[in-house]
Amino acid sequence: MIKACIFDLDGTIADTVESIAVVGNRLLSHYGLKEQPVEGYNFFAGDGADELVRRILEASGGIDKVDYEEAKQIYRKWFEEDPFYHVKPFDGIVEMLNGLKKEGIKIGVCSNKPHHAAVDVVNKIFGEELFDKVQGQTAEIPRKPSPLGPLAIAKEFNAKPSECLYMGDTNTDMDTGNAAGMFTIGVTWGFRPRRELEEHHADKIVDKPEEILAYAKAHKNV
Repeated sequence: MIKACIFDLDGTIADTVESIAVVGNRLLSHYGLKEQPVEGYNFFAGDGADELVRRILEASGGIDKVDYEEAKQIYRKWFEEDPFYHVKPFDGIVEMLNGLKKEGIKIGVCSNKPHHAAVDVVNKIFGEELFDKVQGQTAEIPRKPSPLGPLAIAKEFNAKPSECLYMGDTNTDMDTGNAAGMFTIGVTWGFRPRRELEEHHADKIVDKPEEILAYAKAHKNV
């Protein structure tokens, strides 16, 4: 029986790569380093802001030339100034989410963004009423692949892990959902290729958001 669907944010329900890339390249330019192509951020992103900064510094040859702690703080400051640059839902996402709500299935977001940033982004592009719970990174909820975030959401929804679907677009998401004991669904429209999802043991891989709704409906009373 499926009672809840928990979604990653970046690359799963929201197309955010340009918002990440514009700040990342501004940071690189600030240090006189080579900017990276937007598509490269599909692989830099996915494991939190600190790891993204480390990856772009490595890619631009600046990891040993720049104060990493300072760079992390600058990136966070600049990103928080405008986290909504070209951010939009992927096609079909809103319709899928509304369909889940109509079925009486709880929906939540678990993101590696800092909690307040995750809430701000979700509220900005989806409104404050659509999701039943948004959980970002906090002192108590470490970043994925820790399963604590989705498990906290499941507990709030009064759902067992086995009654939850966990959706994401990266290896980190599949590792997170599997560690939480949830059924993992990898989505192919996000940051990473299908092969990565397969190698990290996605239980199911989908190419369109409506496939998530169809699966949840088919297993709601199973």
